[in-house]
Amino acid sequence: MPLSKKGEAEADAAGRTLRDAGLRFDVVYTSLLARAIETNRRALQTLGQPDLTVERDWRLNERHYGALQGLDKKETTLRHGPEQTKLWRRSYDVPPPPVDRSSPEHPANDPRYAHIDPALLPATECLKDVVARVVPFWQEVLVPHLSAGRNVLVVAHGNSLRALAMHLENITEEDIAEMNIPTGVPRKYDFHSRTDLDREQRELRVSSVSYLGDAAAIAAATNAVAKQAGT
Repeated sequence: MPLSKKGEAEADAAGRTLRDAGLRFDVVYTSLLARAIETNRRALQTLGQPDLTVERDWRLNERHYGALQGLDKKETTLRHGPEQTKLWRRSYDVPPPPVDRSSPEHPANDPRYAHIDPALLPATECLKDVVARVVPFWQEVLVPHLSAGRNVLVVAHGNSLRALAMHLENITEEDIAEMNIPTGVPRKYDFHSRTDLDREQRELRVSSVSYLGDAAAIAAATNAVAKQAGT
C-alpha cells in the first residue's frame, strides 16, 4: 500500500530532521508492513543514506486488531460504541475479538510470514501482547548492535514504538495508555552501559531521550495522534 501524500511528506520531513541533527546510522530495522518499509525508504533517501542495510522483522509490526483489522475508528465506533472502541484501542491488556484462522486478515495466511511459525502469529493483540514480542526483539537484536557502539534506526508503528518506549523508559501500564507517538517525528535515545560482573552481561540504560525537530510541530503532531486515538 503506497503512502498518502501526507505520509510521504512526514517521511521526507523525518529524513531531513535526522540529517539536520547530524545523525548517521550503521543499520536500520523496520517491520514487514508496506507503510513502514516505504517510510524508511523515503527517510533514508532524504537523509543521504539510501544504500544503508535494512533488516525487516515482523516483531516491529503494528498491533494486530483481530476482528477489527481493516476497520477505522469511525466504523468500529458505529458497530461497537465509543466506550468499547476506546477500551480495545487504548487499554493495555484487553484485546479485540480474534480474527478467524481462515480469514485473509490472519497473518498465517499472508505469504510475507511464511518463514515464521504460525503458532507465533497473532489472531488479535492488545498492547501487552505487542510488548511481549517487542522486548525480545530489543534484547536479541538491538542490544548487541548498541553494545558494539553502532547507531541504529528503527522505523515502526505507533503501538510497536509505544511498546519499546514502555520498556526502555519504565512507563507504567496506566501511563502508557496516554502516550501518543507523533507520526514521522524521530525520537532519539542515548544509552550508557555497565558490565554486571556477577552475570557477565552488559546492561543498557537510557541516559537521555527526546524528540528531534521543531517543538511546535512536534506538539501539533502529537495532538493529531491523540485526537485520532480519542484520548
